[in-house]
Amino acid sequence: MKCGLVLEGGAMRGLFSAGVIDIMMEHNLRPDGIVGVSAGAAFGCNYKSGQHGRALRYNQRFARDSRYCGIRSLIKSGDLFNAEFAYHIVPNHYDVFDSEAFELNPMEYYVVCTDVDTGEAVYHKCTHGGDLFYEWVRASASMPLVSNIVEIDGRRLLDGGMSDSIPLEFFERCGYDANVVVLTQPEGYVKKCSRFMPMIEWGLRKHPGARDAMSRRHVMYNAQLEYVRHAESEGRCVVIRPESPLQIGHVSHSPDDMQRVYDLGRVAAQKKIQEIKTLWHQ
Repeated sequence: MKCGLVLEGGAMRGLFSAGVIDIMMEHNLRPDGIVGVSAGAAFGCNYKSGQHGRALRYNQRFARDSRYCGIRSLIKSGDLFNAEFAYHIVPNHYDVFDSEAFELNPMEYYVVCTDVDTGEAVYHKCTHGGDLFYEWVRASASMPLVSNIVEIDGRRLLDGGMSDSIPLEFFERCGYDANVVVLTQPEGYVKKCSRFMPMIEWGLRKHPGARDAMSRRHVMYNAQLEYVRHAESEGRCVVIRPESPLQIGHVSHSPDDMQRVYDLGRVAAQKKIQEIKTLWHQ
């Protein structure tokens, strides 16, 4: 049996997932692999590196720092979350990511991105830390319209949530047959076509693959929710989700709101600990 952890995105809603994984670390729960999308990729890597509390810590520290995130960064660089400061300076200097621990941990770690030319999901297995790894994470979390395309190994990439928002099916194909799925929307949530779709279509007009992926994203997402529900009913996965909408924006400059969302994740995870242990036979 292979035990997996599936982390969807959701920008600052991802701090709910950060609370979940910190509780799981406190209970010494060790999945064989993790797949993360967008914020799930950015925060989930701290599980493999064993850095409890790191995701919340640096987001609160730089919540009001224009070098990290904000309109000034978007205007100056084309990235809402500053590519150099948020994805390289912070993990290399201010809140150092433990690349050595990440590499020594046998846990597999995948990030999901979207190829803007084809609109298809790209699943990358990350084995090393460092700047190239940070670029894969940045690509996974680069939301269209407010991020530059990230070029890696000849591929042009954006947010993984455009093509595979909840990659449970992918992980099952990889042989992970006992999965914990962390969602950042409550039960009953139904995704609708974005009201910004005309702007998105214009912004992606040179990338029809990505444009088409965004136009059908709500259909894909709702189908994946149904897949998760079915897997949950069959006992193939344990699902952790908030009880109600998290009430935090894609961007937040409030450390208090960040703490609240993180704490909700901790509470939700604590309620599921025994189910996870039973599923993973730990």
